[in-house]
Formats: sequence, structure tokens, C-alpha cells
Amino acid sequence: MNSRIMSAAAGVLLLAAALSACSAPEPRPSSTPEAVDPRPTETTVPVSSPTPEAPETELTCESMISAGTVSALAEAGWTAETKEFVAGGVELTEGLLCFWADYTVGSDHGQLYGWSAIDDADAASAQSALLAEGWKREDGADGVYFTEDPRYAMGTDDDGYGMTYLFGDGWVRLADTRQGLILIEWPR
Repeated sequence: MNSRIMSAAAGVLLLAAALSACSAPEPRPSSTPEAVDPRPTETTVPVSSPTPEAPETELTCESMISAGTVSALAEAGWTAETKEFVAGGVELTEGLLCFWADYTVGSDHGQLYGWSAIDDADAASAQSALLAEGWKREDGADGVYFTEDPRYAMGTDDDGYGMTYLFGDGWVRLADTRQGLILIEWPR
């Protein structure tokens, strides 16, 4: 065997032995409880638990989608404008629909994200109207998807889905593609 390979192998074995010697043995269960003195000692450093972040309380175009998506859109020079949020003729006033685009350029190119609370009656009415308008219904683990006919879509994702609503328990999401729905993180 080559002397360099043997030296390298010996070095690896020595490193492994040194690392295993440094690791503390795993605690073993004991049948007798150990006494614990609740008073701090000189070697005890009180540890404060981290304060949890306050949950988002206001639905905004920025809080609805992931922070990474907001950063990427802002870096591209895009901003959001709110639009009327309607699903199958049902106006969704308990939510928000945002169209992200570069408004300094005359174009219809952008990305759409929406979220709204919705009651069962309005959800049933919206879903029925979407079906009547030719939207495709698919049941999924997250809820019920309604996707526009791809022949009429302004754009589609890698799987051929265009604008898609996702109806869950008491809420509905909307994105310009089905894959875009994963970027909506509201409520947090």
C-alpha cells in the first residue's frame, strides 16, 4: 500500500479516536431519582427562554406570502397593488388579493396572490359557479383545487396549471399558478 494512503488512514483513525474520547457518555436511565437543588449555584447560569415572535396580526400583501418571495419581488423592482377579490362571483371581503408587478413599465406581466376567510355557504356558491364556468376541480390533501382551463390561461406552471383557487376549512387562496399557492403562508 502507498505510504501516503497509510498515513492518511492512520490520521483518520487518530482523529476518530480523539473525537470519540471527547464526547460525553450518554446518560443511562436510573431507577432512583436524583435530588435537584432548585437554587442557582455559582456554576448555574439562569437561562431565559426566547420570547416568541408576535404573530402577524394584519393581512398585507407582504405578510401573506413568504419573506423570501417578498425580497425577490422587491429586488426585481416589483410592488404590490390590491385588487378586488372574487371567486365564482362571490366577493371575498374578508381577505386580500395582491397583484405584484413592476408598475413603472406598461405591462400585464405580474404575479397574483390572494387569501380570504370564507364561510361554507359562500365557498359552496363560489365552487359551484367556478365549475359552471369550466374550471377544473381536484381534491387534494390541502383542500379542493379549482384551476382555470389551461387553454385560456395567461400563463401556466411546470405542470400545466394556470390560475388556481385552493379552498380549505374556512379559507380560500388564489395564485396565478397552482405552484404559486405554496408561496402563500397566511395565516402565520
